Amino acid sequence: MGSTAVPGLKAKPIIDIMPIVKNIEIINTFNAKMIEIGYEPLGELGIKGRRYFRKGGENRTHQIHIFQFDNDFEIERHLAVRDYLKSHKKDVIEYGKLKEQLANEFPKDIEGYSSGKDDFVKNLERRAIEWRQKNKR
Repeated sequence: MGSTAVPGLKAKPIIDIMPIVKNIEIINTFNAKMIEIGYEPLGELGIKGRRYFRKGGENRTHQIHIFQFDNDFEIERHLAVRDYLKSHKKDVIEYGKLKEQLANEFPKDIEGYSSGKDDFVKNLERRAIEWRQKNKR
């Protein structure tokens, strides 16, 4: 569901996966199993109702963002951005340039990198959700 899911978008080599589950609370019972296969459980990590797992620590290779089936806002937000970018090449190019610039500026500072793209991403999310809503009809 992340940048690697969008053809042509510059992306760090990290796979983002978004399983949807019936009961988010049950996911906590799998933390030990996730650790066994190399994932670090980080709880919600800033997004209410999510269970986040990463693999590879600071040099992560995979991220799992699990949501409960009725968390419509978060599910919709993530899928809308992916689908919007797949249909809007100009935005892919612009976002890719920004990501590359920030990666060069903040090579070891994920907070700086994330903060640098925050305004762009919020604006992108808004456009993507509006686009998706309009195209659902």
